[in-house]
Amino acid sequence: MTTAKDIMHTGATWIPAHETLDRAAQLMRDHKVGALPISASGEQDRMIGILTDRDIVIGCVAMGHDPARMTAGELAQGTPRWIDAGADVDQVLQEMQTHRIRRLPVVQNKKLIGMISEADLAQHLSDEQLACWVENVYARG
Repeated sequence: MTTAKDIMHTGATWIPAHETLDRAAQLMRDHKVGALPISASGEQDRMIGILTDRDIVIGCVAMGHDPARMTAGELAQGTPRWIDAGADVDQVLQEMQTHRIRRLPVVQNKKLIGMISEADLAQHLSDEQLACWVENVYARG
């Protein structure tokens, strides 16, 4: 059985909720990622959201806000989704499809150990599985 841990990439980096969006963009650049889990201020292990590069552009820059003054926590919305490291790939796909998300944090023993992104799926899924995932996540409905 292929698990979430088998297909994730390691080294997910947290951004504290109080950090500014310009700092978040620098971290994304330095780590070559498009998303960062947001931790509650002072609580590295409690995820309150996920910040994406698109969130910074749409929720800050396009709205005329200053990314040097707006924080990651200000863009944290909704309930963050995650998956256990031992979950089967079918469970990973179901979680991502149901919630129409493209990045999924992976946790083990309540600790963040990695992320699953579209690129990870493309490397580990069959063409049929990937096509179904794309249709379900990107389809308007």
